[in-house]
Amino acid sequence: RYVHQALHPECADGVRALAGRVADLLGGAAGARIGVDEPTVAMHFRLGELLPGAEIADAQPALAAARAVKTADEVACLRRAQAINDRAMLDVQHDLRAGVRPHELTALFLRRVFELGATANVVDPIWQPVPRRRADGPFTVNGEVAFPLPSGREAFAAGDVVWVDTGIAYHGYVSDFGRTWLVDAAPSAAERALFTRWREAVERVLELVRPGATGAELTRAAARGEPRRPWLEHLYLAHGAGLDSAEMPLVGTDLGDAFDATLVLEPGVVLVLEPVVWQDGVGGHRAEESVVVTESGFERLTSHPYAPFA
Repeated sequence: RYVHQALHPECADGVRALAGRVADLLGGAAGARIGVDEPTVAMHFRLGELLPGAEIADAQPALAAARAVKTADEVACLRRAQAINDRAMLDVQHDLRAGVRPHELTALFLRRVFELGATANVVDPIWQPVPRRRADGPFTVNGEVAFPLPSGREAFAAGDVVWVDTGIAYHGYVSDFGRTWLVDAAPSAAERALFTRWREAVERVLELVRPGATGAELTRAAARGEPRRPWLEHLYLAHGAGLDSAEMPLVGTDLGDAFDATLVLEPGVVLVLEPVVWQDGVGGHRAEESVVVTESGFERLTSHPYAPFA
């Protein structure tokens, strides 16, 4: 493999350096077909000019297919990343109380994940109090719950329902963590009922997770018996994870059932399930459960408990 200094393709000088490295590796770019994954604006406008005679091709279809199926080594890194994230969040939840501010939780989280072996933080930690009614939350164009929002300065108050979302990387491979926490309060019967609905939706999906299952089957299973689709309109039921915290497969998007039917699970595919159940006046429950598809079913990657609900 080739080791080089960091490149910065977001700017013109970085693209020039990138083009120079590529030309050096190829012994000149004339006649070469070069695949580019997720080009920056600067790459879009300058790369072809800086590599005259080369064909710049879209590498996304080939790379997306390759990245969707993880090797055993990649799964091992993902398993370790999730374990670091899960463990650090035990310490963070222990320190959640009325009067604490979000940035204090962020500081604790970042310190702990690097002590535990993380090599990068990839998600700006989210500690979002959510309303009991959609009408009480920030305005959204679709009338849905506003999530995720950046962490503010306001201290947490007793009784707050907090949706949390974090993600770190272990040697390039990511974790994804989500839970619903309560501040200095035990769950009410109605809040426990929301958690039960969330857990049942996840279990209905997991009953189907095996090679050959389609995304459309998973979305139908999650929605069965629910009064409304159990995930936020602007998000999804599930997403992949690997080198990015959200990558293919994307299940339950606004592309609809026909697209979901084309998503066929196979061994090595990672799914992060993140349904949301909502009852206006009570609030909502959101959490994330990461699994990897095996030859006969799935393996859970997430091991964090569901306190204070279970």
